[in-house]
Amino acid sequence: MEFIFEVILQFFGEILLQIFFELLVELGLHSLADTVRKPRHPALSTIGFILLGAIAGGISLWIFPTSAIRNPNFRIPNLFITPILIGGVMMLIGKLRDKRGQNLVKLDRFGYAFAFAFTMSLIRFIWAV
Repeated sequence: MEFIFEVILQFFGEILLQIFFELLVELGLHSLADTVRKPRHPALSTIGFILLGAIAGGISLWIFPTSAIRNPNFRIPNLFITPILIGGVMMLIGKLRDKRGQNLVKLDRFGYAFAFAFTMSLIRFIWAV
């Protein structure tokens, strides 16, 4: 039972780290939303979020150089599970913002949030100890 609790806490730590960075980026994008009204091509936006995810992954490695998930066998599923969960959370945040009549940014959509989180997870998977 202790092993299961430890695994859940490790996954939860990685999820919290990534959602923290994703929320910071979303907050920054919302502050720029009024200044940047021109819509961008989806492919360019995806590339931008991939680059932002790589930068966030690098910064997270600088702050937290070790992975919260110690077992290498669990780090591979985390590479896919965490971005899917974070994409869903950001999509729900986008729905809440939409209901309140607030401006949406592309990070409020599942695909862009997943691209950001997957790239951050990949950077952490490759270089975190």
